[in-house]
Amino acid sequence: MTSSLIRGRPRRSRAHISARVAHALLGALIGVAWLVLPGTAAGGTVGGGPHRHVAGALGQRDDRGTHTADLVLPMIAVVAAGALASFGFWRRRRRATGRTTAGGAPVPGARPADEELDERARDALVRADGWVRVGREELGFAEARFEDGPPEEIEDVRRALREAETELAAAFRIRWRYEHGVPEEDAARRHALAGVVGRCEEVGRLLDVRAAAFDALRGLEEGPGGGLGAALAVAEGRFRGLTARTGDADAALRDLGERYAASAASAVVGNVEQAKDRLVFATTRLNLARQAADAGDVGRAASRLRAAEGAVAQAGILVDGVERLRRDLAAAAELVPAALTGAEAEIAGARRALAGETAAHPDVTPGELRARAGHADVVLAGVRQELASGRPYDPLGLLRRIVRAVAPLAAGRAGVLPAAAALCARAAVAGADDVVATHGAVVGCAARTRLAEAGRCERVEDLADLVTADALAEEARDLADEDIRLHGHPPEPTPDLTAAAVGALHPTPGSYGGPRTSGRRREVEEQG
Repeated sequence: MTSSLIRGRPRRSRAHISARVAHALLGALIGVAWLVLPGTAAGGTVGGGPHRHVAGALGQRDDRGTHTADLVLPMIAVVAAGALASFGFWRRRRRATGRTTAGGAPVPGARPADEELDERARDALVRADGWVRVGREELGFAEARFEDGPPEEIEDVRRALREAETELAAAFRIRWRYEHGVPEEDAARRHALAGVVGRCEEVGRLLDVRAAAFDALRGLEEGPGGGLGAALAVAEGRFRGLTARTGDADAALRDLGERYAASAASAVVGNVEQAKDRLVFATTRLNLARQAADAGDVGRAASRLRAAEGAVAQAGILVDGVERLRRDLAAAAELVPAALTGAEAEIAGARRALAGETAAHPDVTPGELRARAGHADVVLAGVRQELASGRPYDPLGLLRRIVRAVAPLAAGRAGVLPAAAALCARAAVAGADDVVATHGAVVGCAARTRLAEAGRCERVEDLADLVTADALAEEARDLADEDIRLHGHPPEPTPDLTAAAVGALHPTPGSYGGPRTSGRRREVEEQG
């Protein structure tokens, strides 16, 4: 339904036009009257009769030049009235070309509004993704506080976080479709961007609503003898465990470098150093939190604890990334021979279809099917040659090449290919997610959107979707790396970056919550 505000605009416009026309007509009538009246006075007659003369010599004017003088002022009035009418018309036309009215067509002046809405949608996605990630992180620390399991009240917080994740996933899906031209109509595209912004605002609202209840569960304001002391103990315990695991991850990284090609471990080469840096930062913040707690400054102690928890969480992600890659590479190395056999079966089936022995592939011409089979043969030959060379190789890389070459031919003949595609997609999505989680303050909307779509495709578990997920995750990783190179590693969040600041090199993250509550503890630290 059109709002009354919009419905009233045409009527007001018509009223302005009518008023200008009336003013112009009134001016014209005054000018005409002025032209007529001097002629009547010049005849020397009055209302008493045509033969009665005006008394006094001043009433009689015989000079013909006076008629020309009498015409000057009326002519000026007529010209002025016309000028006013022309000016009103010109002003109306200028306004009409500078905006889009309710009954008019869009004009070029409305285009910046679309760009502004697009920017708002991208910023909203980055912020909402940061809120959700921080919420997951702090929820994990909160649950670890309770040795006998978290209380029932925390389920409401979990539910709010799940609902926020659902809204965020829907917003990313809308954004992904928008970037690929769906919908096509301008009005519908603006509506889609507004939907992205609205869903992100709902993410923040859901988290804001439960922030106070979450604070009560954590009990950080209870001091060192209550929830704050328990939370400090949890963070310190995780810190000590990660310190030991970091040394193991360093040894594992060296082992990967000796066993596989350099490209196999390139994604995690800097993880150990980054984890150590974050643990150094966590050490400082944990000590400061203890000091503040002992001094009775509970607010500052809670803020410094959250900074330490953020650093510990990121160090854990970096160490986990090394360990996970080692497992994935070992699994891929075992799967490569079986994937080769399955790929050969798919190629043989495609050739039988070309010979007419089996049903042809739907929606694929014989020429295209023949080209795909030839390309797959070339790829498999290269894989076999690399395996036979005896040199270190990248198992995930070989598996990815096999899957991508044979997927266009696959007709379900070999069940090993979906398993290989799932392993590649899972490794790629997890690796890209690690980068966003540990450098979130500088990673923009494009990388996050592709990562979200990759995660959605990975969960479908169809071969084509798994291949898509793998490719999108790699693209997301590349875009995230580009953002990191462009923006560097800021020591703390800036207004130009996401407010959550999950991924700064020395993080001072927010707390569980949305736009109104997530910065409550970070603000305490900044004031100090």
